[in-house]
Amino acid sequence: MIGVGVGPGDPELVTVKGVNALRAADVVVVPVMDSGERGRAEATVLHYVGAEKVVRVVFALNERSDRGRREAAWDAAGARVAELLRGHGTVAFATIGDPNVYSTFTYLAQTIAELVPEAAVETVPGITAMQDLAARSGAVLTEGTEPLTLVPVTAGAEALKDALSGPGTVVAYKFGRQAEAVVAALRETGRIEDAVWGSALGLDEESIRPAAELDGTPLPYLSTLIAPPRRDGGRGGKL
Repeated sequence: MIGVGVGPGDPELVTVKGVNALRAADVVVVPVMDSGERGRAEATVLHYVGAEKVVRVVFALNERSDRGRREAAWDAAGARVAELLRGHGTVAFATIGDPNVYSTFTYLAQTIAELVPEAAVETVPGITAMQDLAARSGAVLTEGTEPLTLVPVTAGAEALKDALSGPGTVVAYKFGRQAEAVVAALRETGRIEDAVWGSALGLDEESIRPAAELDGTPLPYLSTLIAPPRRDGGRGGKL
């Protein structure tokens, strides 16, 4: 089984290696919510392989509160993928972003290791939302010796506030429902003026705005924030 990162949504941001892996696989699995709606991974994959090769597997991607229900969905999904592995030579699993960064693929790989221990598991890296937002907005992620901190705000706005109080650039993921707390944390730590927000990157509904324009109303769940540190040292000042 091979986990393939297909980027944040723009089909042109899938790597050549990723496209080759999708096309070489016998089956390409795409995760879908139990509502059945097409996700970004599936939409991206269909730019490169035919629909007859794609298998939709339901994950409880929108389940945040009921751990038992979520794990039951993971078990069922893992069993379905294990069945596909036993019947096909190569199964690719397409995931948005990178398969080793907050990806459903991580949990699937753990399940497959138990159900099909003889199956080799590989990954193909993908472009992340923070890289795409940096490119589209002109934000510089890091300079010189600056650290880079990535915070999923599902861990709570306090974790983000702690990171913003430290050095270097802070990137926040998955904060749409806590947008008000995120804006407050940016203002309290003096980080809001240079911060930028984006969602639906590379898609028709793309939105990229200075964080200072956000009013705290809820944003799309898959929102990305880049909050660079103050850079007053001129060119090479962070070396």
